[in-house]
Amino acid sequence: MTATQQAMTEPAEAAALGRVPDQLFIGGSWHDAEGGRRFAVEDPATGAVLREIADASPLDSLAALHAAAAAQTSWAATPPRERSDILRRAFDAVTARAEEFALLITLEMGKPLAESRAEVAYGAEFLRWFSEEAVRIGGGYQVAPHGATRLLTMKQPVGPCLLITPWNFPLAMGTRKIGPAVAAGCTMVVKPAPQTPLTMLALADVLAEAGLPAGVLNVVTTTAAAEITEALITDPRLRKLSFTGSTAVGSALVAQSAKRLLRVSMELGGNAPFLVFDDADLDAAVEGAMLAKMRNAGEACTAANRFLVHTSVAEEFSHRLADRMFSLTVGRGTEQGVQVGPLIDASARKRVDALVKDAVARGSRLLTGGGAVGEHGHFYAPTVLADIPADAQMLSEEIFGPVAPVTRFTEESEALQLANGTDAGLVAYVFTRDLSRALRVCEGLETGMVGLNQGLVSNPAAPFGGVKSSGLGREGGAQGIDEYLEVKYVGIQH
Repeated sequence: MTATQQAMTEPAEAAALGRVPDQLFIGGSWHDAEGGRRFAVEDPATGAVLREIADASPLDSLAALHAAAAAQTSWAATPPRERSDILRRAFDAVTARAEEFALLITLEMGKPLAESRAEVAYGAEFLRWFSEEAVRIGGGYQVAPHGATRLLTMKQPVGPCLLITPWNFPLAMGTRKIGPAVAAGCTMVVKPAPQTPLTMLALADVLAEAGLPAGVLNVVTTTAAAEITEALITDPRLRKLSFTGSTAVGSALVAQSAKRLLRVSMELGGNAPFLVFDDADLDAAVEGAMLAKMRNAGEACTAANRFLVHTSVAEEFSHRLADRMFSLTVGRGTEQGVQVGPLIDASARKRVDALVKDAVARGSRLLTGGGAVGEHGHFYAPTVLADIPADAQMLSEEIFGPVAPVTRFTEESEALQLANGTDAGLVAYVFTRDLSRALRVCEGLETGMVGLNQGLVSNPAAPFGGVKSSGLGREGGAQGIDEYLEVKYVGIQH
């Protein structure tokens, strides 16, 4: 970054950070954490402290749940149109402050501003989508088969929810949960990731300004995640848990919540296969690969993790992908022209590097990248590896970094076997110009989502979620609000 560019960005950064509250949001007002505890939020590109904010204790989280439980009855009785209007005003406000939100995301998470702007547009859309769904919560009326009874069904809010969001999409993963909860008439406690809590605090401020009543949304920022979640999950006032994060943590939370039979929604890890058949449009496949792999520098559960390419086009695809990856500019996300930001922290970079070294040690060909970049921050070079052996660790683990491993296949059945040979089942990508093959493969893939000839599947109007160990339930789409509703049946004597 030039001195002129730095002088231009520093005031904007200071202004954006200065508007973010640094306390817990409980019962419609801002509070210090118990004992005045605080923790630092760092810029992953520089290691500099961005802000110090409140560090909630279990007692703070229970106060937040108390506020949510106290507000539940009145909020559930609020007319759907009022809930809809609040979400629409929030959508308008986030859209109006898009640059500010984008800068916050870049500062605390690291992604380039262009990607942060895309996240703001995507995240805001959940507020608009669920503002429209709020007034379409339906029910049913029918005659019982024997004719003597009428069957009435209605949908009612589940009740107070615990929403746990990850660090990689700090706005969108919040709105994807908050939007349907508000629309359905549920109150909530939100626990954002400690690496990226500032965006959620700014969003809470926006929702309060949009007219969300006190106690409906409560935000607890904390470094004591295990203690907080245990205190909330074991409390009988909590009725639902929604979590986005790793499969290991999600599995532990499901086990913990099973004691109380909580309603759960789990959006967990992925190991996405990216299939390129011999008849694929390679231009489109490489473009799709760049999008599916390099969005968020690969730090996304939807990121392409295994590139399964037909042997007849594998060499050309690998080298074209390597050329594109080599050309990417790595740097701080606020800098002009940067296309790849840092990984979230030092341990993330160390883990990615270990996976690359393991693959090379087992015989993989390194086509580009393969190491850390720069003296400061957590940057890793965009990397392409060819001829990955089956025992390489990165084929069985989520890479969560800018690394693309390419494996060859010869037959369609082999491609499907390789694609499905994992416990994960979130998303897959398929590139082929054969319609019959496309339908066969899409039907045969054991995933909750498929990108056919495209490298991006996320859409607020579509149900997002996986199968197998990638989770339970769906977020977004017409199905998203059902996760926050219970169905009640009333039998009527006629």
